[in-house]
Amino acid sequence: MKKGRQGFYTPVHVARLELVRELQAHGFTLAAIEKYVARVPADATPESISLHRTLLAPWTAEQSEPMTRDDLDARAGRVLSDDEIEVLVALEAIRPREDDDHFDVTVAHLDACLALIQFGYPLQAALAARAIMTEHATAIAESLNALFHEQVWPAFRASGAQPSDLLRAVETIKPITTAALVSHYEAAVTRAIGGRIARLTGEETP
Repeated sequence: MKKGRQGFYTPVHVARLELVRELQAHGFTLAAIEKYVARVPADATPESISLHRTLLAPWTAEQSEPMTRDDLDARAGRVLSDDEIEVLVALEAIRPREDDDHFDVTVAHLDACLALIQFGYPLQAALAARAIMTEHATAIAESLNALFHEQVWPAFRASGAQPSDLLRAVETIKPITTAALVSHYEAAVTRAIGGRIARLTGEETP
């Protein structure tokens, strides 16, 4: 929008630009972004546009920082081999940058992953585990997303909630969903281990 010879952005423009940046951060192509943004109603409020961005924003507060190969070696206390770097990438502790020689490092996971590779954690195992996680996480995300849009979202709207209320509700749902997934995964791992022990020993699972 222009005022005289000067252009300025309204809150709606700012909200739409922030949504575009969030979509770009997730790796969407310009064509995909254009189609997605075009589906946002022309009369959408800044709060309702922000809701789209909130759903796309990271669900956990993981801190990442840039590190060079030398930084990683220093953190490990030794020179890491190329194969070990590949394992760290497969474990998603580090991610190579395209524009420079740095890595984006998930600091909270790095030390644990460095301990794993010290014990010879196989690259193929890391790649296979990532594929399993991606496959099942995608299925869970699609099912929960459908549930949200078919049942939760209509209930929120029917309650007369304002866009700002919906934003807070979504921010509340994120940690609850993440905690529930971790809890169910832990229980499933316990059952799987118990079942394997039962098969090996011939005893019933407690």
